Amino acid sequence: MRCSILAFAFGVLCLQMQPALLHWMPACLAAVPALPYLWTKSAIAYRIAAIFLCFAIGFGWAAWSAGQRLQDELATELEGQDIQVLGVVAELPQGFGRGSRFEFVVEKTLTVASGVPRRIMLSWFQMNDAEGAAGLPAIHPGERWRLTVRLKRPHGNANPGGFDYEAWLLERNIRATGYVRHSPAAERLDALVWQPAYLVELLRDKARQRLVEMLPATSHPWAGILVALTIGDQRAINGDLWATFNRTGTTHLMSISGLHVTMVAALFGWLVSTLWRRIPALTLRLPAQKAGLLAACLAAFIYTLLAGFAVPAQRTFYMLLVAALAMFSGRLVAPSRTLCLALLVVLSLDPWAILAAGFWLSFSAVGVLLYVGSAGIGRAVGWQQHLAAWSLVQWAATLASLPVLLLVFQQFSLISPLANALAIPVVSFIVTPLALLGAVLPWPPILALAHAVFDVLMVFLEWCALWPVWQAPAPPLWVALVAGLGVLVILLPRGVPGRLIGLALLMPAIFWPTLKPQPGEVWVSVLDVGQGLASVVRTRHHTLIYDPGPLYSAESDAGQRVVVPYLRWLGIDRVDTLVVTHRDSDHSGGSASVQSAIKVDQLLSSVSHSGGERCLDGQHWTWDGVYFEVLHPTLQDYAVNGKANHISCVLRISSGGHRLLLTSDIEAPDEAALLARYPADLQADVLLVPHHGSRTSSTPPFIAAVGARHAVIPVGYRNRFGHPKEEVVGRYEAAAVELWRTDRDGAVHIALAQDGVAVSGWRQQHQRYWHGR
Repeated sequence: MRCSILAFAFGVLCLQMQPALLHWMPACLAAVPALPYLWTKSAIAYRIAAIFLCFAIGFGWAAWSAGQRLQDELATELEGQDIQVLGVVAELPQGFGRGSRFEFVVEKTLTVASGVPRRIMLSWFQMNDAEGAAGLPAIHPGERWRLTVRLKRPHGNANPGGFDYEAWLLERNIRATGYVRHSPAAERLDALVWQPAYLVELLRDKARQRLVEMLPATSHPWAGILVALTIGDQRAINGDLWATFNRTGTTHLMSISGLHVTMVAALFGWLVSTLWRRIPALTLRLPAQKAGLLAACLAAFIYTLLAGFAVPAQRTFYMLLVAALAMFSGRLVAPSRTLCLALLVVLSLDPWAILAAGFWLSFSAVGVLLYVGSAGIGRAVGWQQHLAAWSLVQWAATLASLPVLLLVFQQFSLISPLANALAIPVVSFIVTPLALLGAVLPWPPILALAHAVFDVLMVFLEWCALWPVWQAPAPPLWVALVAGLGVLVILLPRGVPGRLIGLALLMPAIFWPTLKPQPGEVWVSVLDVGQGLASVVRTRHHTLIYDPGPLYSAESDAGQRVVVPYLRWLGIDRVDTLVVTHRDSDHSGGSASVQSAIKVDQLLSSVSHSGGERCLDGQHWTWDGVYFEVLHPTLQDYAVNGKANHISCVLRISSGGHRLLLTSDIEAPDEAALLARYPADLQADVLLVPHHGSRTSSTPPFIAAVGARHAVIPVGYRNRFGHPKEEVVGRYEAAAVELWRTDRDGAVHIALAQDGVAVSGWRQQHQRYWHGR
């Protein structure tokens, strides 16, 4: 049975790796030849046929589920149109600097007949002073509203090492995103729509309000953590704290995880079982052990709902449910079989869960703990044995997470076992129960005590965060799988020969080398950061960032969400030069995040008071046989008090007889000035299109003088400026320039070498069936 369930899971995984959605029917028909072997007398043939059939079922089930979900899509012609809808706030709203974001279930469209998906994600922004009074109405789950919205199809940034936002939207069945229009005015029609799902979300909302009221953020810096531990709202945690948790390997504890669900279920089950034994009439009807198990399952179910039904909590609840059913049936189910059954239920209900890092961390950790359990965990009798068992648990959990952490996050904490040894019992057995109790009972001292305990724990975690973190480039998938096999070999019982082989299998993932250009070559990645610019330039031994990307909100920017993850994916922890071309936030917004996360040796900028060196026409240097030169601005440009665009730093890179021209946001007067200063020396093979394709730039003389074969437009999907303008695109097409766009192609990779120029888009190379859908 276990092999069949794993085959089913592998089928689901294979479907999620497809560049285009394959129909489920061929997958099921392909399994028909295996059916006769299910009735054969050969045990080997039967097992092979069963595994093949389960693989086909998993693949077909995932394909059918995806096909059904993708059919509910926003009609292309409705993108950017004002649409009046009537529906319900479906989940806990999330506040941000300028407004609130929430999921919305569309019950009826009032201005169009069809073409609007049922579940959408909406942002409701505060009005600025020019539009009217600021402020938004209070928004709560379960409310029915009539709204006027503007929608677009699911779209996210596509970068190496980045978060796949489109996959996340698909898993949550959100088939369009957009924002609420202020005119005509929105209208709340009902305070509560009576449905179980909305009532659960309303309960989470009330719990959050109570916690926020009793723990003001001004005097309780860890209040967001208590909210996360109570209702699973990780976005309540201050963004700066995640750096501490990442460096200590305790991120998994700062939301409702399987460990927390198990603890709550065990506590509640123990209380019910203890009380049940003291009432003979109840014991005669149902044994106390079974009553306690039912109570544990009920507590786990309620806590899982509070967590928003996240994968780690799901896995624990399903395992408890399987164990309860096995006990009531009188059968003894092996722990590994229980885990496999939980895997089957999770993927049957949510085939996209297998794409989440939390899924792999959760199941790998529990699987390894079960794997080493036969070596003696649970048999301890004295304090030394208990300590040894606890140490083995920490060692096994740390090893199990290594391949996943290196593949997904490209780092792991060296002090994680020590940090978790204290943090796990404190958070699971003290802080979380107190936070839950404080959310139920309106007595502030309970929550104050939970906050005080966590305050002491944070002193320890901040000390742990000072220790080094191992970073390495993302290994290929096959290397991570080999490392997983190595973990299993290392954790074999003591005395089994060949355990050192496991270490040899694990080492390539830990020490995987960074892929670098050859001497004289340069690689440039224009990252997909939405409406803005961020690009990374690499030679053999040097790295330059040309703009760190836009500021998205007070809580996030492209440096934090795109540039730093990309550098870690490459295995880069130091940057030689950061160029901030000008002060506009769509180019400079990520600067602080980059400089706080990555060591930067030199800052080159046109921004006054930036703390770095001014970029000036005439500056030049050579790295590994690659020539860099600044062409703009001049000292005279700085003397003119005009738009920041006019002093954008323009950088030309030459390698192997080929050139790349990076132009930031220069406009027509600046292009004319460059033509005057370099009348016959602006040729380049690749051009970064000035000012995102605005009509104020890309004049015909400039395009002709550069004579590029490729042009890259850094632009956001359906951005509010309408970039790139049609007439600008027409100029490049008339000049026979091949256009690349980050909104269409994702991150654009450019390689200049002696043998030529190569340009490619991340979306084309790593296409998934949900991209663009």
